[in-house]
Amino acid sequence: MNADAIHYVVLLSAYAVIWFVAFFCLLPIGLGDVDPETGAPIHPRLKPKALAATLIAAVAWAIFYAAVGFGWLEV
Repeated sequence: MNADAIHYVVLLSAYAVIWFVAFFCLLPIGLGDVDPETGAPIHPRLKPKALAATLIAAVAWAIFYAAVGFGWLEV
């Protein structure tokens, strides 16, 4: 692999990691009612949380990309 390919793999991997961290941080927010038998939330609202995680990850990834682009971080 050349250096450009590795650069894009690192950037894509960073976005995936940031997205999952944001998503897992948003999961316990706004759970509401819980099923007494299973302990699982009745309305987990995963789609809005996934959208919010996407927006948060996009902003955080842009900051990461700028840090790499300006040379503050080395890839």
